[in-house]
Amino acid sequence: MSILGVNDMLAAYQYANKAQKNNATGKTSFADTVKQTAENSSASREEQYVEYLKQRYGANVMVKNIGNDQRSIDNFGASIAGYNNIVIAPNILEKMANDPEKAAYYEKIIQKGLDDIPRCKAAMSMNGFEMSSYAVSIDEKGVGYVYVTGDLKPEVRAKIEAKVRAEQAEKRARRERYQELAEEAAEERREQTELQYHKQLMEDALKKSDLDTTVNYHFISRSQMSAAAMAYESAVGAYSSGVLGNA
Repeated sequence: MSILGVNDMLAAYQYANKAQKNNATGKTSFADTVKQTAENSSASREEQYVEYLKQRYGANVMVKNIGNDQRSIDNFGASIAGYNNIVIAPNILEKMANDPEKAAYYEKIIQKGLDDIPRCKAAMSMNGFEMSSYAVSIDEKGVGYVYVTGDLKPEVRAKIEAKVRAEQAEKRARRERYQELAEEAAEERREQTELQYHKQLMEDALKKSDLDTTVNYHFISRSQMSAAAMAYESAVGAYSSGVLGNA
């Protein structure tokens, strides 16, 4: 679409004002007006209609197709600012500029989308978000869409980040504790394996000696002796208490 010159802009604004007055009285639409006066300006009907929409809605009007894939949607969202954005597919704009019924139909969709801004902002706020930009779109199939961009409120983001940091610190502490326990368990297993190895060597050596073969020899490590001694002392203590009690 070409850029309007000064004279074309003036003519478009005049047409827009005239159309708005006529719309207020219910006599005609901009599409009807622009058909009657287009010969007085070099601007196309579509260009004049875009200027009319800008005046009517106080909006930034773009004529383009927005793809339905996520990348196209994301790119479009990154390109808009503010709340009053209107996007119309070129083929739909042509219909609106030349067909009063089509214009009225799609303008209602646009108005409905813009009217929903306060409710949309309120819904986002309730869920911890704040709105950054807003756009109403009519795609090439005549389907209306609303595009909203936003982000978490600063206070909500701060709470989430604090929670994440606390969880990460807790996980690190758990990992460190698990590592300590694993190392302790591994050390204990190594000690037991070493003791069992030497115990077996001693038993094998006893079997190979010239000792009485009718007797079975068992080697007891000092750690085993300590455990056995503790068990013996405990048993003796319990027996003594029982005997003294009966006496």
